[in-house]
Amino acid sequence: MEELYREYGKIVYHFLLSVCHNAQLAEELTQETFLQAFLSLERFDGSCKISVWLCQIARHLFYQHLGKTGREIPTDQTQMPEEKTSSENVEQSAIAKLELMDVLKEMQKLAPQMREVIYLRVMGQLSFKEIGEIVGRSENWARVTFYRGKEQLLIRRKEWER
Repeated sequence: MEELYREYGKIVYHFLLSVCHNAQLAEELTQETFLQAFLSLERFDGSCKISVWLCQIARHLFYQHLGKTGREIPTDQTQMPEEKTSSENVEQSAIAKLELMDVLKEMQKLAPQMREVIYLRVMGQLSFKEIGEIVGRSENWARVTFYRGKEQLLIRRKEWER
């Protein structure tokens, strides 16, 4: 199980961070995901990648958490990890951070499934097939949803620049 955690822990963590926007909760749910995976390892039938199976468990645990706490996805972006920058790049880093915050704010305006697909693709670096399996849709649906979300964000960005 340790080997699985080393190999897939980051994927599961980034997936959870993309849906819950809370680093501490994502870490707790990641740990719980691997515990649940260990307890149900005999039920893994190999019909999908292990990373997809783990993300499905994580998604289920996240929805259980929402059921216990009030079924609202938090939109606080302050828990994003800080990046270390050199003193020469402080200005560039500040501009990049502001642009990232603008994009994240705009992403919160997208439909929840569209936002989830974009997070899984960009932050989780998952394939469209894996995303489709995680959300229970087709690979093509994931592609189209990602494309439409990206287009909406590009249109909004053009509006910001005016």
